[in-house]
Amino acid sequence: MLDTNLKAQLSAYLERISQPVEIVASLDDSAASAEMSALLKDIAEASPLMKVSETRGGPHRTPSFSINRPGENHGPRFAGLPMGHEFTSLVLALLQIGGYPPKVDEAVLEQIRSLDGEFEFEVYVSLTCHNCPDVVQALNLMAIQNPRIKTTMVEGGIFQDEIQERQIMGVPTVFLNGAMFGNGRMSLEEILAKIDTGGTEREAKKISAKDPFDVLIVGGGPAGAAAAVYAARKGIRTGVASERFGGQVLDTLGIENFVSVKETEGPKFALALEEHVRTYDVDIMNLQRAKSLAPVDGLIEVQLESGASLKSRSVIVTTGARWRNINVPGEKEYRNKGVAYCPHCDGPLFKGKRVAVIGGGNSGVEAAIDLAGIVAHVTLVEFDTKLRADAVLQRKLASLPNVTTLLNAQTTEVTGDGQRVNGLAYKDRATGESANVELEGVFVQIGLVPNTEWLKGTVELSRHGEIIVDAKGQTSLPGVFAAGDVTTVPFKQIIIAAGDGAKAALGAFDHLMRN
Repeated sequence: MLDTNLKAQLSAYLERISQPVEIVASLDDSAASAEMSALLKDIAEASPLMKVSETRGGPHRTPSFSINRPGENHGPRFAGLPMGHEFTSLVLALLQIGGYPPKVDEAVLEQIRSLDGEFEFEVYVSLTCHNCPDVVQALNLMAIQNPRIKTTMVEGGIFQDEIQERQIMGVPTVFLNGAMFGNGRMSLEEILAKIDTGGTEREAKKISAKDPFDVLIVGGGPAGAAAAVYAARKGIRTGVASERFGGQVLDTLGIENFVSVKETEGPKFALALEEHVRTYDVDIMNLQRAKSLAPVDGLIEVQLESGASLKSRSVIVTTGARWRNINVPGEKEYRNKGVAYCPHCDGPLFKGKRVAVIGGGNSGVEAAIDLAGIVAHVTLVEFDTKLRADAVLQRKLASLPNVTTLLNAQTTEVTGDGQRVNGLAYKDRATGESANVELEGVFVQIGLVPNTEWLKGTVELSRHGEIIVDAKGQTSLPGVFAAGDVTTVPFKQIIIAAGDGAKAALGAFDHLMRN
């Protein structure tokens, strides 16, 4: 099942385990079960501490397998083959069951162990989804730490009947005790916050009790990470309050233009950012969304949605941007029911179906090209009279037989039957005529909108909602700086945001020295 290179890597990883691991598989006569049996054989050969047994049928999905310590039965279960992006989830589960400690704060582990109640999670994934492993790995860790928690990764490509029955149109999709729990990327902290209702209040009290910072960075993307490193290296008290460390990078599949890094993936890059920041004395406060900002008694106070507040002598805003919505009837109603924003994650769920892509820039055309290899037909809808993507992408798009391009077309509605998307309505801007395309999915790719709603009336914003900054990153409010995609700085690129964050940190330090 595994090639020679993967076998060698697996053996190297499993040298770190110190305790026996038992894997029990539920198989049938399918080809998928045969592949799973071959995979488990390779795992058993990779370490003398691995014991694999197989059963036929039983109460569990087939094919599937669970990973446990001897005498236990609450370890994580994988239904389907955990390959592709999920291979890392498999390796981490083997390591943690085998006694290798997870890279998680002890306070978080204790919070997991203290959870009261019975929790059975099911997380539906596709193997091409780069957001799914974070959720799978978080739930696996919880199941390993707490015997009252059980979790199963379900690979949608094999269990298509369940995908149809539960009307899953986006991954990752998580069910808890049979009921919908959440869609999309979720961190361990976010999952805990949803099931440990008292945890948010406890954390808010801890945050509010912190002493004022010299520099407080609001946002944890490339700009925020760079600002934190540069500020900390000046020896000043530095904090980062971030809704999710990594920001928009977490939703980026391939990165090939960050100088000195030939190629990487967004989640890996985001992890590297956080690991770099944590090598310095930086107070990182995750899962914290800013609510307001105002000068108070010579300091800058930032109020958080959790109810906590932080004070600092200077603030750097790096809250980035998010995908822009088309804001038409049906978009909100059918989100995760056919309306999607990540073709890499959700594309496999539309195999053999008809979809539309809204947007004719690089993102939209790349999405249409990717989807054309999976779905039956793609309709690309562009508001302008011409596509705005790079010429090489346009040539590739034009060569695909199952792609139709509609130019000068204004999307007016996403239609559906109450349960899922069944069409897209648009208006020809030249003739004024309306038309409808029958389809099962709509992928929105029309650019970004800055996350500045919480700052309106506080700092000067452009007509597009971006923070107006000077050459040093200073905003209209003394002591408040900004960097990255949230500002008027042109060309929204990771490398530009990182440089911008460094510049803002130096600007903030200069401000502190002069005041």
